[in-house]
Amino acid sequence: MTLQEEVENLIVRVAMGDRVAFARLYDRTSAKLFGVCLRVLDDRAEAEEVLQEVFVTVWNKADSYRINGYSPMTWLITVTRNRAVDRRRALRRPPEPIETADLLPDSTPGPEATAMAQSESRRINECFDELPRARAHLVRRAYLKGDSYADLAEATGINLNTLRTWLRRSLIALRECLSR
Repeated sequence: MTLQEEVENLIVRVAMGDRVAFARLYDRTSAKLFGVCLRVLDDRAEAEEVLQEVFVTVWNKADSYRINGYSPMTWLITVTRNRAVDRRRALRRPPEPIETADLLPDSTPGPEATAMAQSESRRINECFDELPRARAHLVRRAYLKGDSYADLAEATGINLNTLRTWLRRSLIALRECLSR
């Protein structure tokens, strides 16, 4: 008798409530079916529980197996795999919360933006070079470093109104230079 014929015969006997046949079916097939459970679940304890459920199902549903010339192991493996997949889905934990920062687009500039920024930076520096050196320094301190007009007037000894006029004229010159 081949393994296929033996397993088919055991399933038929299990369908009739034969406990000895059930024990023998377990002995002949449990190692392979456990392997299927373990592959799907990747957890020994869960695989053991699913295997137990599979054999309870086989005991209760053996009469639904039909001898059709195909391997009875196919039926047993299908029952086992389906039960293991169901268990895996039931065990699936809720997804990890997504940080909102992960959803925001990358704020770093791409190659095109970087090239454009470098070009703009070069143009601005060229325009600063057209200003008298002292005035370019004052504009940088006032508008790039955040020094107040009063602080600059005090640090340089220049009259506050004169300083304001120089800064305003320097900004106009920068704007004209950048518009060319």
